[in-house]
Amino acid sequence: MNYWIAVVDDDEVYLTNARKLLNEENMRVSCLRGGNDLLKFIEKNTPDLILLDIMMPGMDGFETFNALREYEDNQGKPHIPIIFLTGENDSEIEKQGLKLGASDFIRKPFYKDILVKRIENTLSSVKTIEILTEEAMFDKLTGFLNKARGTDRVSKLCTRKSGALMIMDLDNFKLVNDLFGHDMGDKMLMAFADIVKRNTRETDTISRIGGDEFMAFYEDLVDESAVASMALRLNNELVSEAAALLGADNGIPLGISIGCVFVPEHGRDYESLFTMADGALYLCKKNGKHGYLIHRDEAEKKENEQENLNNKLDRILKTMEERNESEGSLFLGRDSFATVYRFVMRFYKRYGGTAAFIIFSVNADEKLDNVVFLEKVHQLETILQKTLRVSDLVMQCSSNCFFVMLTERSIDEADSAALRVMARWEKENDLDAVKIEYVTRIIHNIGVKYTGGKNS
Repeated sequence: MNYWIAVVDDDEVYLTNARKLLNEENMRVSCLRGGNDLLKFIEKNTPDLILLDIMMPGMDGFETFNALREYEDNQGKPHIPIIFLTGENDSEIEKQGLKLGASDFIRKPFYKDILVKRIENTLSSVKTIEILTEEAMFDKLTGFLNKARGTDRVSKLCTRKSGALMIMDLDNFKLVNDLFGHDMGDKMLMAFADIVKRNTRETDTISRIGGDEFMAFYEDLVDESAVASMALRLNNELVSEAAALLGADNGIPLGISIGCVFVPEHGRDYESLFTMADGALYLCKKNGKHGYLIHRDEAEKKENEQENLNNKLDRILKTMEERNESEGSLFLGRDSFATVYRFVMRFYKRYGGTAAFIIFSVNADEKLDNVVFLEKVHQLETILQKTLRVSDLVMQCSSNCFFVMLTERSIDEADSAALRVMARWEKENDLDAVKIEYVTRIIHNIGVKYTGGKNS
């Protein structure tokens, strides 16, 4: 066990004992005499876990815990797991520590087997949480933060950091999907992600906020020449990657357009700053693409004054077409799906129509690792996206189930669509321990007819 443990206690005897016991298990140990020593230590070090005594003079364990968490949050660092040490047999103290967010409690004097086992259990739990958190935070294709996590992080950065908020959009990317297929489109997006990663630092934040649209916050970048240099570099490298993947004569004018706003020059409110960067991106794409535009209050004011209602309508339609048109079914959240469902059904009741429904369920052997299972659920999501029609709606209704609404389909057509999904699943899935099943129904204006289901 090559864990690094920091032990904080004002009692030299306990420090010495803890070092001896943990060294015997090949753990690295750093001994500190108080809360202030720990805070100074953490500035340049990141142990795997902290054993923190509660009863210490000056700054006690609870005060040290709060000060450490405040420091970690301000610096954007992950929380180091903490196990409290106490010589008191007081359940109220234990409740207070767990309420603060401690991982565990160990009573002194401690025994080696108990001490080591609790450290192992805590770090094992932390690792599991990290894996699940990473699954929930990152876009699988590009490795960037997903929209929700990216928005949360960038909005916080805008309140306390200086830098550049950028929205990046791939120019003419839809042609890659149309001419070369979605698999090649995915490869192109991954290549773009690699380009961006090569041109960012650890302090920068990148998020995928749409199909081919990305948001970035570059800390301490407040100079236009740096933005210009980056835009040129990204465009040149993308052209090279496109030639390698699609062929030098691919004929697609791929590029990157960037809308940028400086923080705090134009404020610190994330929503306002995003709108400014998005407006700059729109003007950049309107004026030739393949470059950048920085938000300028007067420039955008002049642009808005020149727009009449027809121009504004044209702008909205073009933006919707370029950013939202995609092949495959439409995935919606529960609330959005419910809104569209009710609208379609009202339409059918008034003008006539038929809708078919399918529910797909992913089922796995109980012994299957949870992370692998989540990957298989995501695999089915991708298959549904690529196999169903653009007029079909999909909602994830539980952790392992997807609900599909097929507009204007007969039951035979619904079964045919389900079978196409099953065939693709069987072709792409490599685990016998994971199966999917489905059930179809059809709704006419007059009622519901159950047709049964099939397993695979």
